[in-house]
Amino acid sequence: MADASLEGFVERVCGESRLRVEADLGDGFVRLRSAEAERRQAAHDIRSTEDIVIEMLRNARDAQAGNVFLAVTRDDRTRRIVMVDDGDGIPPAMHERIFEPRVTSKLDTMRMDKWGVHGRGMALYSIAVNATEARVVTSDAGKGSAFLVETDLDSLGEKADQSSFPSFERSESGSVAVRGPKNILRTVCEFAIESRATCSVYLGSATDVAATLYAFGLSSVTAAERAFCTDPEQLAVCRRLSVCADPASFATQAAALGLELSERSARRIMDGEIAPLAPILSRIRIEGDERPEAARPAPRATKHSRFDARGLRIDDADLEEFSRRVGEAFAELARAYYLEPDVAPEVRVSKDGVRVFVPVVKTR
Repeated sequence: MADASLEGFVERVCGESRLRVEADLGDGFVRLRSAEAERRQAAHDIRSTEDIVIEMLRNARDAQAGNVFLAVTRDDRTRRIVMVDDGDGIPPAMHERIFEPRVTSKLDTMRMDKWGVHGRGMALYSIAVNATEARVVTSDAGKGSAFLVETDLDSLGEKADQSSFPSFERSESGSVAVRGPKNILRTVCEFAIESRATCSVYLGSATDVAATLYAFGLSSVTAAERAFCTDPEQLAVCRRLSVCADPASFATQAAALGLELSERSARRIMDGEIAPLAPILSRIRIEGDERPEAARPAPRATKHSRFDARGLRIDDADLEEFSRRVGEAFAELARAYYLEPDVAPEVRVSKDGVRVFVPVVKTR
């Protein structure tokens, strides 16, 4: 406590500049303290909204996220970015500390990619230094994360053209060249192409992302979980919206993820009036290619590969096994009601559910 009081006294008497300097070297030269050097480096690392977006995406990728949902909105001169992912998650005790300099979970996995070195423990710190607000909205180990970042566009700018979608060309070497303004759309597209083997990215408004998370949850949460879940926080972050019983609870839970939307929008999502987003990769058309990039086989599936924006996808083998078990269950019922037990159930998978039809035939 005494040290803190002494430091405060020195700062009040000598000004803030004294605490930023380790040594006065004369002739106007000084050696900065490490904390001040880090702060200046962080301010230099982030120069635009697009820089924040790419750092958040790289952070999710390095946390083993298979799906990243990015909501970007703007209110006058305030830019709001919410990122939800299904990665490793962050223990509650670390929610604030991860924004400190040099704090990282990647002790042995610092990597170089097309955007530079990642894993120094400076990305989130750099974002916090340049943002008006940066925080973990909700996260826990093994449950994924939701981050919120807000910036003042008068202090931290972005490309004026945020609506133009980039164009793509394949070079003779096989790499993809991206053309167009270096806006948020282009930034996300470049990351999606670079990380397409391991990660799917969804980009839209808060309402769009909420609709996509709702579909994502419905594709994997069981009917029993939806019926009996009393605490959504027990579920992974990306699945919590799927257990909401009504528009009011949906809007409340969306806000708990950093996604602000009205009860009316929540109702439209639950009624299926707002479609989930397609992965940003599905919008990419590469000049000279016959198929979109998303239609090309991925080198390996993501850990949630059965979900896409069109709904649930189920392997033929799993459908066959499910149909067999439904048939066995119906056979017991059929014998009690003098029905033909040996019938083949018809299972159909649609955008919003799995439908089972079992023909009823009376025994003779």
